[in-house]
Amino acid sequence: MQLFYNPTLDNSVSQFVFDTVESNHIVKVLRKKEGDILYITNGKGYLYKARILIAHPKKCKAEITDTEKRHRKMYWFHMAVAPTKSQDRFEWFLEKATEIGVNEITPIICERSERKIVKHERMQKVVQAAMKQSLQTYLPKVNAPVSYNKFLTNEPPGLLFIAHCEVEEKLDLKRRVAPDTDVTILIGPEGDFSRNEIDKAYANGFKPISLGENRLRTETAALVACTIVTMVNNG
Repeated sequence: MQLFYNPTLDNSVSQFVFDTVESNHIVKVLRKKEGDILYITNGKGYLYKARILIAHPKKCKAEITDTEKRHRKMYWFHMAVAPTKSQDRFEWFLEKATEIGVNEITPIICERSERKIVKHERMQKVVQAAMKQSLQTYLPKVNAPVSYNKFLTNEPPGLLFIAHCEVEEKLDLKRRVAPDTDVTILIGPEGDFSRNEIDKAYANGFKPISLGENRLRTETAALVACTIVTMVNNG
């Protein structure tokens, strides 16, 4: 099954037209024709089955024939990650985190961040593509970049963790994550969080966690955290 994305769909729509890019992909690339079946999600949990009425490369029109609502997971998983110096590495994280099952991603700008500008529109496109590729019906929420200090003022719910490289006693993440419980994890830049940033996180309720004995790159650490949280909840 190939999944398409159309955020404008809801249960009041019976027929719709794909935009030019999707229409061209459906008709010219995939060589779909009138009567063929497509599957579309609006990113809000709905899976729509639709039949092509007009196979036009600029205005492909389809009619919805069936609708399925898929239930969201019982917990909300938020990753706050410092963007990497390499844009490709950060986009790789966005893609893989979406495939694994993150709910929300916030790029945080820290004292030692090597990249302070991240294109929000580009991040959304990467996440949308990953959602479609992994056949999910919920699009992760991708927030605009925010300063580390401002992020801490948001008071996120649930379990709060920070992964850093300072030598001190830390919790084992896989033993502290609880099934069906909201969780937010902070992952710093390649140069790590500053001592001041770590202390601020502690003051705001975050607990230090270990992701293993090896020293990991930012995007690797973030993905390990994603994997642990997902495995605990799917175990």
